[in-house]
Amino acid sequence: MIERTLHTARLVQQEWLSQSSETKHLVFAIEDMERFDFAAGQFISLVAPRDGKTITRAYSLASAPRNNEFDLCLNRVEEGFFSNFLCDMKEGETVKFHGPHGTFVLRNPLRDSILIATGTGIAPIRGFVQWLFADDSRHQGRQIHLVYGTRYPVDIYYKDYFDLVAHDFPNFHYLITLSRAPDDWKGERGYVQDQVRKIIMARPESERTNMDAYVCGLNDMISATRKMLKEELGWERKQIVYERYD
Repeated sequence: MIERTLHTARLVQQEWLSQSSETKHLVFAIEDMERFDFAAGQFISLVAPRDGKTITRAYSLASAPRNNEFDLCLNRVEEGFFSNFLCDMKEGETVKFHGPHGTFVLRNPLRDSILIATGTGIAPIRGFVQWLFADDSRHQGRQIHLVYGTRYPVDIYYKDYFDLVAHDFPNFHYLITLSRAPDDWKGERGYVQDQVRKIIMARPESERTNMDAYVCGLNDMISATRKMLKEELGWERKQIVYERYD
């Protein structure tokens, strides 16, 4: 078994993204590193002792590289040891981790892309957007769509940030769709794959397969989206990069 180097991360900031679903945004500073380099979209493995055993849990990084800091986005799971451990952390407390790991990263060269997320699957997608729009050379000449799906308006995470990017960059298109929208909801309704289909079908026919999709969320959504892209729209498997959360 490979011995992994463990680092210590200190919680420096936290805020509720949604109190009803107990979803938190956490900011950590790494105590033993001056700079933490990773590719946007990767994850880290957090490590903590429990009843004489070592518990490890993977969490996607919800930010692009930023000196020695990183962000996480997670919700409390009733029986989940690590989600409760993190949600109950006080600022100044520490946790061990190793990483970065994972291959859910942007392709090079970048093509027109659809970023698709539900729930806390928005975490690595936020990292993609931060990285892409920090430097014009990374996104220039490309159309970037973000389709975010959730049930209720209260669970739309990071809306102000994505609205700002969409305001500042005309090639970034941000669309929210709700599966259980209230009557007064003015936006899109239904599942993410239905909105993705509309975006692709609105392109010139010759351009409908000339793009990539990056999908993050629960397995049912990912399976439905991949099936639609491959079977209905004729995409190749390699055009669809995905990360499951269950």
